[in-house]
Amino acid sequence: MSKFLRYILVSTMLALMTAGSIYAQAQDTPDYEAWSVVTARAEEAIENNRASEAAMATLREQLVDWREIFSFESSRQRVPVTTLEAQLKGLGPVPSDGEISEIADQRAELKALLAAARAPTRKADLARIESEELIRSVDSLLRSRQANLLLTPGPVPVNPSTWKQVAPDIVKTVRLTALEFVTSWALKRQRVELFASLPQILFFLLLGLVLVTRGISWTKRGLARVLRAEMSAGLWTLAFLLSFGQVVLPMLGVLSLTNAVYASGLPGFRGDVILAVFPWLTFELLLARWLGERVFSQNERPLLTVFLTDKEKKAGRLSSFFLGASIAANSLFGVMARYDNWEPETQAVVFFILTVIAALMLTQIALLVGKHSDQVDDPANGVRSSRGQTIFVASRVMLSAAGAGSLLALVGLTQGAAYLVFATAKTSMIIAFLLVTQGLIKKIFAALVGNDEENEDRLLAPVLVGFLLIVLSLPTLALIWGARVSDLTEFWARLAEGLRIGETVISPKDVIIFFLVFLIGYGLTRLAQGTMRNTILPKTQIDPGGQTAIVSGLGYVGIFLAALVAINTAGIDLGNIAILAGALSVGIGFGLQTIVSNFVSGIILLIERPVSEGDWIEVGGQMGYVRDISVRSTRIETFDRTDVIVPNSDLISGTVTNYTRGNTVGRVVVPVGVAYGTDTRRVENILREIANAHPMVLAAPAPNVVFQGFGADSLDFEIRAILRDVNWVLSVKSEINHEIARRFNEESIEIPFAQRDVWLRNPETLTRDAERGEVAVDAAERDGIGLKSSQINADLPKKSEDREGKGDER
Repeated sequence: MSKFLRYILVSTMLALMTAGSIYAQAQDTPDYEAWSVVTARAEEAIENNRASEAAMATLREQLVDWREIFSFESSRQRVPVTTLEAQLKGLGPVPSDGEISEIADQRAELKALLAAARAPTRKADLARIESEELIRSVDSLLRSRQANLLLTPGPVPVNPSTWKQVAPDIVKTVRLTALEFVTSWALKRQRVELFASLPQILFFLLLGLVLVTRGISWTKRGLARVLRAEMSAGLWTLAFLLSFGQVVLPMLGVLSLTNAVYASGLPGFRGDVILAVFPWLTFELLLARWLGERVFSQNERPLLTVFLTDKEKKAGRLSSFFLGASIAANSLFGVMARYDNWEPETQAVVFFILTVIAALMLTQIALLVGKHSDQVDDPANGVRSSRGQTIFVASRVMLSAAGAGSLLALVGLTQGAAYLVFATAKTSMIIAFLLVTQGLIKKIFAALVGNDEENEDRLLAPVLVGFLLIVLSLPTLALIWGARVSDLTEFWARLAEGLRIGETVISPKDVIIFFLVFLIGYGLTRLAQGTMRNTILPKTQIDPGGQTAIVSGLGYVGIFLAALVAINTAGIDLGNIAILAGALSVGIGFGLQTIVSNFVSGIILLIERPVSEGDWIEVGGQMGYVRDISVRSTRIETFDRTDVIVPNSDLISGTVTNYTRGNTVGRVVVPVGVAYGTDTRRVENILREIANAHPMVLAAPAPNVVFQGFGADSLDFEIRAILRDVNWVLSVKSEINHEIARRFNEESIEIPFAQRDVWLRNPETLTRDAERGEVAVDAAERDGIGLKSSQINADLPKKSEDREGKGDER
């Protein structure tokens, strides 16, 4: 009975949940009828391909909005589906021998509810897929139109008949623009409003003229006062900001002048279009000029070092200015041509002239960049470095673009030529801006760390910041080369959906959260390690090796916990990628077994500590001090001041001699021999006095003198003493030897050395053969053997004088 009541209660709750869900769907369900109307209109526009770009862009925005609605609906409807699936999973699989009727009824009820709950989700998913396909079709259509515009031949600009329509179209635009001002001035109401706004107009006009005429000179004066022989990070930043005032101040002046014109109320629609783009045109011109001043700088401390003469740098600055002017003129005439619908002949001629001018300036800059690339490397070497090769390739790409653009413009592909040349020019400006900014970052970091300018390229932080700047500039480069804003938003939407691995979706937001949390955990771990190393552990009685092991172990544990917390915070379910990880672990296990072995050995070294940092060890024939125990290997500094990298597994599985394990006490052995006939007890007492007198020798246990035995040439003794610090064994041995030599000299005790007397029998027989005598003499000289007999025939040295004539026959 209790099971039946529980079944009734669960069914009632599910029915209420379903009813509430249906009511919510009725309130918030998308209007699929309106969507069908939008779908029909979009399909018709795509099929006919006659709508303007503005109309297609508006249609695309509507499709994107509908896609967002369907995505939200699918996510919202998926909540009850997930709940019902979890309840079904909680019931478990159907038993083979059948199940209780109440459970079977409950399972059937849940399946029916699940089927009903999945219907809205599937409907929303289908509508979302349809919207995505329509968006993709619109994008493909717009890209096709853009490609056709660039590749469709137009009038040939060098044809004299093409020039007839140029002057009338330009004059018409200028006349109509002036006519708008005259017409507005003719209206009495407009004149009244103008005089009423006269103070405001005069203010903006005066401010604009001052900023335009004096802004650049003010900036140069400020730079002259800031630049010094020794520049700090703050001064470099201030100088960069002041230099950018050459762009900001005149541009603010142009904005002020346009506000003055707007305040007069005189401009009409055409004048409004021109005034709206005028600040942007000014920015393009001033930015190109500013980049030319920075790249081809005439200052003694430039942000970029360019190996060119002053005359070549001046040519580079002029080329940059005229390149910016051609870019600004191209933007202005493009707006005017679209607004007044200029004839194709007029557009071909105007954009041909601008393209050729830009190509010439781009060619000049490319040649200067090529000369700079030749000076980056040593010309005598004949081999370019990667940096010089990159600069050389960039100059050749600029030359190729300028040449190809000029040729395309000559044959009538004016739109494609302008697109190629001006896109290349703007890309060059972006790259120049990144290089200038990277140079500033290097100067700032070099000043912060107190490094000299010659080593600023070795800093890692500027490289990372420069890489981040490159990533941030990619959207701008995409827009320059024809991408639309909608393309970037679509790409970001796709990217935001993330990478699906099983049931887990890893999005860029998850990746960013993971790295942020991990970096925070990593920073806290390093902070804790520094605190333990410098503050807490030095106050304890733990030896230095144990302190190092504790700090390293804390780092491993902290990094591991930081990774786990980062994964959990990012919402990455490791259980869903366990199958993939299991499949990869087999191959990784075989490929990285040596690395894993060394890693485990490193952990054992830190825990067991048979070897610690600072120990004097010998392993594999290498002897030295342990300087660092890392995850994979141990670094040993030999007595030759060279580093030997030993895998951790060799220290665990191999034979290791540790001379300073636990303490630095060690033994020194100093052998010495005395001549036969010397009083051995007297020698023993002298050696014991010498050992006891050395400050490094311990008194307990006392040093010992051992009479080793009777050698071939001497009586052999050894001093065996225990030192306070075995690291000084060589110095102690040397000092004891010095003292032994001094005392033996005072006591007239002889230290023998090996002597050999060679006696020759029948030396007269050597005179029978001069050549044999020469061999004997040479052998005696070579082996260092003295001939003690005086009976050697005196003719033998005479025979040796003939060697130079006969040659050396040995």
